[in-house]
Amino acid sequence: MTLFINTCVREESRTKILSDALLSKLGDYEELKLENIDFPKTDEAFLKKRDSLIASQSFDNPMFTLARQFAKADIIVIAAPYWDLSFPAVLKQYIEHINVLGITFEYTPEGFPKGLCKANKLYYVMTAGGTYVPEEYGFGYIKSLAENFYGIKDVELIKATGLDIYGTDEKAVLNDVITRIEKI
Repeated sequence: MTLFINTCVREESRTKILSDALLSKLGDYEELKLENIDFPKTDEAFLKKRDSLIASQSFDNPMFTLARQFAKADIIVIAAPYWDLSFPAVLKQYIEHINVLGITFEYTPEGFPKGLCKANKLYYVMTAGGTYVPEEYGFGYIKSLAENFYGIKDVELIKATGLDIYGTDEKAVLNDVITRIEKI
């Protein structure tokens, strides 16, 4: 099963256009539209409850639904436009809810994270209006988590940048990326 984590909110999202091209190649998928999730406030009471559930290995609790879904996916596609020098904040909220010791990762006796996720591939799809897009502010963070915590070793960036620069043929840039997607 492919899990599509969608952070796109604009009706004509360029990131969604690229994601749709990729998803058409991958076949059936389950979409998780993050704008439709009301994430609970992460306060002390929330953390105490979470820690207690993890300690008692109560992983069937609804609090861990997103983590279980993520851990069971065969392929993961994250659509995250590059906004204000990073990905949308809702993606960080999502990450905070899927990082669950005992579901998405565990620690070795030496204290190193070991991934527990089933996925063998994660695609990170993004677009940006400009060309200054340091990977560590978006893709690099997700790639590091995928490889070092979740055990997903094949992480691929699909991107189109410079879309809002004066004189850029936005459709041509997007079509070029779609052509590369079709070769996947």
